Amino acid sequence: MNTNAVSVRALPKRSAVLGLSFVLGCIFVELMTLLLGESRVAIVLLDRSSESLGYTSTFPYPFTIQNLMHLIFFFGLGELFIRWRVATREKGILDQQYLPEDNETVLQAVDLGPIWRRVAGTFDAEHGFLPYLIDSCILQFQASHSTDQTVSVLNSNLELIAHRVDLRYSMLRYIVWVIPTVGFIGTVVGIATALTGIDPEQPDLQMLTGKLGVAFNTTLVALMFSAILVFLLHVVQSQEEQSVNLAGSYCLRNLINRLYSGNV
Repeated sequence: MNTNAVSVRALPKRSAVLGLSFVLGCIFVELMTLLLGESRVAIVLLDRSSESLGYTSTFPYPFTIQNLMHLIFFFGLGELFIRWRVATREKGILDQQYLPEDNETVLQAVDLGPIWRRVAGTFDAEHGFLPYLIDSCILQFQASHSTDQTVSVLNSNLELIAHRVDLRYSMLRYIVWVIPTVGFIGTVVGIATALTGIDPEQPDLQMLTGKLGVAFNTTLVALMFSAILVFLLHVVQSQEEQSVNLAGSYCLRNLINRLYSGNV
């Protein structure tokens, strides 16, 4: 059985991972609710009402801005997990030794058939950078017997793969943007609520400053989550982009540089 074909099928399903992320987000909110109670930390992180501290949540708990951001944050973690698994799998393909890695082997057109048959079916439209590059390079060389044209096909495919990898992170970049936006919305709503509760005849500045302080908690939590996701996004994306570079280098070193188009 082809081990790479199994590996492609073994990648996590996006719908299952994101569904699990939502469930974990709900569990996290529930655990935080139980552990923090009605403390000041619960007010900051969950916007939970606290009778002992005299604070009433802007929204009915648990349907608060903070809890919404918790769910979005876990959704982002789920997306990152998928991308990390893909990057790890792509790097693992480099260990399959599809091509000769010694310093003596030269490849002619007649030698490429067994290599092509081995990589056939081990990639799809989204996964399997290295076998895809090997497949396209072999087909081009078999058709043209030109190393220059094969190099051109390799470079074109690397550019397309790099662009495809970048597009995969569009949802994550949106999540990183939307979390601070939701936080700012919560702050604006909190400020509006605080100003609405002012008695023009007898303004209570202590109450006002207290409510304004709580209003800015949503922005604080949002920036914290966004900073974590941005860091993880850069780490995971660099791993996936590195797998593209390694696949291109491996194909160039062990296939392109070995090709010989002389008479068989």
